[in-house]
Parts: sequence; C-alpha cells; structure tokens
Amino acid sequence: MSQLLYEGKAKKMFTTDDPNVLRVEYKNDATAFNGQKKASFEGKGRLNNAICTKIFKMLQQKNVPTHYIETISETEQLVKAVSIVPIEVVVRNVVAGSLSKRLGVDEGVTLGRTIVEFYYKSDELGDPMINSDHALAMELATKEELGEIRKLALTVNDALQAFFSEAGILLVDFKLEFGKLKATDEIVLADEISPDSCRLWDKETHEKLDKDVFRRNIADLPETYEKLLKRLEDVK
Repeated sequence: MSQLLYEGKAKKMFTTDDPNVLRVEYKNDATAFNGQKKASFEGKGRLNNAICTKIFKMLQQKNVPTHYIETISETEQLVKAVSIVPIEVVVRNVVAGSLSKRLGVDEGVTLGRTIVEFYYKSDELGDPMINSDHALAMELATKEELGEIRKLALTVNDALQAFFSEAGILLVDFKLEFGKLKATDEIVLADEISPDSCRLWDKETHEKLDKDVFRRNIADLPETYEKLLKRLEDVK
C-alpha cells in the first residue's frame, strides 16, 4: 500500500512495495522567496517531470550516479530511496540573483571560475549559507562526503553546460541535492534538476527560461517551461 512519505513545495514522495524505491509525483505548485510567493499552474508538474527525466537520463549516460530509476506517468517517477544530506549545493557560472546583490556585481557577468556554495537545508532558518567547516562542525557530512559532493557537482555542471549549450541555452546557476543510498551509503544526485532549480538564459538574448519568470513577474510560467522543453527535445 503506497503511503505519502513527504510533501514538499513542488513534489510529493510516496512509498512503494519495495522499501528501496519511492514514487515521486510532481505538483503544479510554484513557490518563490522561501515560500512567500505561491501559485499553481496547470501542467507545471508534467513539464518539470519531462524536463527532469531528460536531464537525469543524460546524466546517467555520462555515468553520474543519480536516484532516478524510471518515469512511469506524465507526472511521476520511480527513484531510489536515499537519506538526504542536509546541504543544498548551488553551482554558479554567471552572476545572477542573490550573488549579484551580495557582491555588488551586475547580473550577467561571467565568473572567472565556477563557484560552488553550500547552504544548510533548513526552511525554518531560511537555508543559510555555510562553508565546509560549518558542515563538518555540525556533522552534516564527513570530509570525504563533502569532497565527493563537490566533485559530483562540478561533473554535473560540465555535463549540463554542454547539454544546454546544444539548445542555445546558457546555464547561469543551479541547485543540487545529494543523498546516500540506504542500501550502500553511496552518494548520489537526488531531488530534481528542472527550471525550478536552475537559471537558464537564451545565449543570445538572455531571455529567461526558468522560474525567474514567476519570481519577477516576467512571463507565463507554463509557456516558458513548454518553450524550454521543446528546445531540449532536439538535444541528443
């Protein structure tokens, strides 16, 4: 009997008959500013599921370990059960969003090197930024696990940059979460990679193709996600 295990801002997680497998259902809800702005859009769950599926399959072809197993409906996936490491990893290639405000650098400036940031995963605290020393002192992960997470984040960045570039899209920044497989403790990529968790701009015009259209009231979110999906469908 399937039971609701967890409900987040954009997904629901259900148990299955296999304790090592969970069912993910993508919701139509959209949130911004740590849940302060909320809305629901018909078809958003379907679009995020389709985009995330394509990305996870691409990463698996490049031997990136992920929790993804298969897509079973327009809004659902089966994934491996993991114990989430309570660290959100943000990878930045171009200045945008909070980094622009924090450093006083204009949006759109390409960084001299990729930046990897850690945030303590806590809704109550607003996901504060931390460094490796904080993570170790708080026992959020071991030194070896932090090294593996950073290595995987940069590997994912390289793969995503090439993937999106083929569709004429600039990968500005994105958020990742990692988990440990319950059976082996192996660190794998978990959660999702979608326009909810990435900043994606058209290479030429810098048109936004991600959740910033909702955050900043720029354009219709489902239309934007549909446009993104169509551009990715031709990428091999």
